[in-house]
Amino acid sequence: MRSAVLPAAGKPLEIVEREVPEPGPGEILVRVTACGMCFSEVNHLRGHYPFGTYPAVPGHEISGVVAALGEGVAWPAVGTPVGTGWIHGSCGHCDQCVRGDQILCTGAAKRITGVNTDGGYAEYFVGRAGFVTPLPDGLDPVAGAPLMCAGITAFNGLRRAGATAGSRVAVLGTGGVGTMALRFAAAMGARVAVVSRSRRAEEEARRHGAELFVATAEQDPAEALRAWGGADVVVNTAPDTATGLAAFGGLRPDGTLLYLGMGAEDVSVPPAALVLNRLRIMGVPSGSPHDLRDTLDFAVAHGIVPEVAPIGLDEAPRVLAAMDEGTHRGRAVITFV
Repeated sequence: MRSAVLPAAGKPLEIVEREVPEPGPGEILVRVTACGMCFSEVNHLRGHYPFGTYPAVPGHEISGVVAALGEGVAWPAVGTPVGTGWIHGSCGHCDQCVRGDQILCTGAAKRITGVNTDGGYAEYFVGRAGFVTPLPDGLDPVAGAPLMCAGITAFNGLRRAGATAGSRVAVLGTGGVGTMALRFAAAMGARVAVVSRSRRAEEEARRHGAELFVATAEQDPAEALRAWGGADVVVNTAPDTATGLAAFGGLRPDGTLLYLGMGAEDVSVPPAALVLNRLRIMGVPSGSPHDLRDTLDFAVAHGIVPEVAPIGLDEAPRVLAAMDEGTHRGRAVITFV
């Protein structure tokens, strides 16, 4: 099978031929239809994951079709369209796993798709039973591939932070996760503000439901959010910590600053502001299998799929390099159809 491999940190993707893997006990072989290219792959390229391994086939926004079942696996049946994301597996017996929160597993080392297990930049992928989810009817497997990471991260983050109909949600950043957060929040019935450095994405943001657009090159984001009435949830999707801190002062009492994107810098806020206004700062790491099902069902019910640019596997090294350089625009999805 044709695969794209990261040979080592800092080294470009290589297109190689590998044998089609056999699913072992408890595993599912998936013939890949599409795999989204996520900024997480840039982090792996840069060697930012202490749990990352090399060589590795990247990619964790995977859609495909069940090709074979390993010993002890009876579901989903061969031929079923499926998807899977960031979390590859868990111990199954710690408190978090038995509560259905496998993303927080403490009973085993983290197994992350495309980071320390081979992912979806290949014609076939081996997943774990229970972590491969049937796709709901009506979901385009190519356009829907980024829902497996950007989608679940935004959807699960919003609901964990308490966003509901009527909430005021400020989304910081207009990339893949930011656009998903905007669209999901609007579909939930929230009032949404979008904060970005420039007005380049304003038209798109308003088309997806933003009632306020703040360009930080022109206005202080916290000041603009206070003038709007304040935000119940501020969602930082930018790949740095400072963006969230700049908007912290725009929270309403009982508000939450949610980190879905971040940098290496620490979060530092005045403790008096937390105490006097009963504010919270939290992060959400993607989600568990049941969160992915909820995300996909909500996306189909509301007609929400990312706007993507399909590419072939041979283009993946060039696109990943451009993502690393900050020159790539749009949401690339590798297709094998």
